[in-house]
Amino acid sequence: MTSKAIIIREYGKPEVLKLENIKLPKLEKNQILIKHTAIGVHFHDVYVRSGLYKTLSLPGTPGIEAVGVVEEKGENVEDFDIDDRVVYITGNYGAYASHRALDENLAIKLPSSVSDDLMATNFSRALTVQMLLEQVTKLSSNHKILVTAASGGVGKLLCQAASNKGSLVIGSVSNALKAKECLSYGCVDAMLYSQSDFVDKIMSLTEGKGVDIVFDSVGFDTFETSVEILALCGHLVNFGQSSGPVNPVQMSTLAQKSLTISRPILFHYLTNKKDYNKMAKSVFKSFEDKNLIVPDTQPISLENAAESHEILESRMGGGSLYLKP
Repeated sequence: MTSKAIIIREYGKPEVLKLENIKLPKLEKNQILIKHTAIGVHFHDVYVRSGLYKTLSLPGTPGIEAVGVVEEKGENVEDFDIDDRVVYITGNYGAYASHRALDENLAIKLPSSVSDDLMATNFSRALTVQMLLEQVTKLSSNHKILVTAASGGVGKLLCQAASNKGSLVIGSVSNALKAKECLSYGCVDAMLYSQSDFVDKIMSLTEGKGVDIVFDSVGFDTFETSVEILALCGHLVNFGQSSGPVNPVQMSTLAQKSLTISRPILFHYLTNKKDYNKMAKSVFKSFEDKNLIVPDTQPISLENAAESHEILESRMGGGSLYLKP
């Protein structure tokens, strides 16, 4: 069987994303063949395409997340039937394609209450939020937290979910327009990373104690300040590094306030199928209950995948983009 897939043959600008016909391998016993209906687009894909991350062997197909329908299944597959709607995320790449042979353990059945485009644009983000709030920190209504990149795809969901739990949520962003936007997503206040009174404002909002938890996905540019604004026994969760990797941390720095630091990776929390299913069900429920506001989705045809990367790199949008085969 033939499929259409985006193939990268050399690292470079968006135009290296070329649609080609490929032949699908014979389905293995534990695999399902998925016909994609919506494919997630991430900034991670940009790093893979440009060569900043050399984690995709060339020639290769990028993409880590998609939604689709089961068209065939291997002889040992029992948990899925033909025409089941499924969603998946995988570090093995290959999602920028019309069809995909996938290990059944990586796929999750989708309830009818959530749409394909909603999950293609939000599944991994919402899983990340579930991991951060339920697995890594056990967030409660007593906590005061700071979320960096609060206006980003994960940031918006994280701020809302934390606010829904009763936590006091402060956001930090790169410009004033984004700061104003954060107030609609559960933040009691939002400020710029770069403003001179950043630490003073955090202390004012927390009665001079600092925040209990910082959820930091920016990395190099915000890490030192994130440590500074933590309260005694505070917890810094570094789950991204959009501005670059952080410098090494001395244990004596942590000892000054009995601080802890975590560096969670989502895929490590999904290796157990039972846990993966439990986290996914929590994600589905959060959208079914309409507790989370998400941007309108924007489809782009698979053959025009380069356009989606151009939008992402322009920083003028992209949080709701998905590819449609």
